[in-house]
Amino acid sequence: MTSIVLGQGRDGSDTCIDLPELLATRLLVQGNSGSGKSHLLRRLLEQTATLVQQVMIDPEGDFVTLADHYGHLVIDVEDQSEASLRAAGERVRAHRASVVLNLEQVEAEMQLRAAGAFLNGMFEAPRAHWYPVLVVVDEAQLFAPVAGGDTSDEARRLSLGAMTNLMCRGRKRGLAGVIATQRLAKLAKNVAAEASNFLMGRTFLDIDMARAADLLGMERRAAESFRDLARGQFMALGPALSRRPKLVTIGPVTTASHATGPVLVPLEPVSAEDLRDIILEPVHEFTPRARRESRPPPPDLLAQLDAYGAEREAEEPAPAAVVVEADPDQLWSLVAEVVAGEGSDYKPLATLYQDFQLRARIQGLSRNVLELGPFHRMLATIRAGLDRERSESEDWKQAQAIAATLPEDVQGVFLLLARTALDGETCPGDEALARAYGTHSLGRARRQLNYLEEREVIVLQETPLGRRVAIVGLGWQTA
Repeated sequence: MTSIVLGQGRDGSDTCIDLPELLATRLLVQGNSGSGKSHLLRRLLEQTATLVQQVMIDPEGDFVTLADHYGHLVIDVEDQSEASLRAAGERVRAHRASVVLNLEQVEAEMQLRAAGAFLNGMFEAPRAHWYPVLVVVDEAQLFAPVAGGDTSDEARRLSLGAMTNLMCRGRKRGLAGVIATQRLAKLAKNVAAEASNFLMGRTFLDIDMARAADLLGMERRAAESFRDLARGQFMALGPALSRRPKLVTIGPVTTASHATGPVLVPLEPVSAEDLRDIILEPVHEFTPRARRESRPPPPDLLAQLDAYGAEREAEEPAPAAVVVEADPDQLWSLVAEVVAGEGSDYKPLATLYQDFQLRARIQGLSRNVLELGPFHRMLATIRAGLDRERSESEDWKQAQAIAATLPEDVQGVFLLLARTALDGETCPGDEALARAYGTHSLGRARRQLNYLEEREVIVLQETPLGRRVAIVGLGWQTA
């Protein structure tokens, strides 16, 4: 058994926590402000720093000092996008890096989005990287609130979903959640209920004491004892701690937070008149410089080409209007050039369509020679690996008709599956599915298979030799 000393019991004996059991059963820490939660978390992180990979979600920047002693990587989220944080979450698991996600410099909305993106990236890591990780979330009521607040519903859903995945489904993926909160009443119940180990600190509100007593299996009248706990004292219960409620005083720590508690400093005697001159000193207001006249932005390249063509027609009027008919083979070739462009798999559809329009205008065709819908279907067909002749077959038209009933973002995935099933090839791998979906996240691409099966357009079968997919209504299936 690998255990660490968390502190001392009432009789002075060491109180240990079983680390493998903790990784399997998760931990909930509760206590009002000043009860010693951060001290407890720091003790836990210091004692396990050399034993297991750690990830700290730090809303106040209290734990960045771990980097100086234990080599944790500190990620400041103020200059990071959600996509980069999601990718960072996957890479952290691949390289088994201990990380402190510092959310101190961003507002509440971005804190929820950043934490949700990072945790989702860790959750979606490939199975080969499911090493055990201790994921510590301080002030968990911010990221898994029981009710709405000042943040948007979208950010709250993203963060709450990530926290739910961490506590409810994270065990099989090696994610061991340790969440700390000031108010149990403000923490979502489905998140708190998944913890099997509890450390309950000083609490004064009746509703929080009642919930803490229920979690520890104590009688309601015994809940009053939570008010008498000193700073750094917690009632411990759980398979990794103790089979019966036990008082533990948390041991000392090596590192310290940058933040310091309030310290009483004697006031220096200053006369009221001197203070008046200092506090009400006039502020010099500077006259802002006049703004320069804003110039209109230059027209885009397509507009310049249209304007150039109109000028030429005005200068040299043609005897008769010449209409260039669009050749289907020429359109196919133009879309194929767009598909072959560097990084086209991950570019938005609007960007690819604009690229196609530019190529069409250069060859003398109208920029609207192919509408966006037909362009998207042709694009997905070429990405699926079909040539022009086979794309006109009746079989493929049936597949396109099924794809038309699906959302645009998953049509490419379905058509790729349909083409491989039509040719009897093996099911595409995660990377091929991710390219067809336009994402770098393999986990997000894999989820589209389950979505397509829920829509009843494919039948998914997991076999010892890999995945097999059958197309509903067409009778095709992959090898």
